[in-house]
Amino acid sequence: MKKLILSFFVGGVLGGVAGFAVGIFVYPYIFLADIVADERIGNVESKQKVAIGEFIHANPIDPVHYGGGKTSVYKDIVHLEQDFEVGPGPAYHVYLVPGDGDVTPDTDVAATMFVDLGRLRAFKGSQIYPIPQGVDVKKYGSVVIWCEHFGVLISPAKLVYR
Repeated sequence: MKKLILSFFVGGVLGGVAGFAVGIFVYPYIFLADIVADERIGNVESKQKVAIGEFIHANPIDPVHYGGGKTSVYKDIVHLEQDFEVGPGPAYHVYLVPGDGDVTPDTDVAATMFVDLGRLRAFKGSQIYPIPQGVDVKKYGSVVIWCEHFGVLISPAKLVYR
């Protein structure tokens, strides 16, 4: 009888852990964001590009939190380019982070005077985020994808100003 109870207990724990792991990967696809976006900048010829950057995999030993692709910063918008992609997760936000642009997993992004441009709308593709009026974009060295739910850096893009 003890073996039967122990078997049910171990099976329940293992099943719960496996279900939680599957849920972590499936949940973002179902509830939080589109998989692919395709937003375009209207009248792009009239916009002056201020800076460009490229998202990197912030922690190469972490297979879940990754990112890549280019971003362009204009006076009033941040554009995540068509090749933008991040690994899925909950509560991702797009931040402008001040400083020299070297944001690493050890950087305390929450302690900086970042500007939250809003929740990430899709894990892939072209997206546009307006910059609030009064924000001087030249004071910000990075565009960062940040997981607010867990306080984790997903992918930074160091900006190069023109």
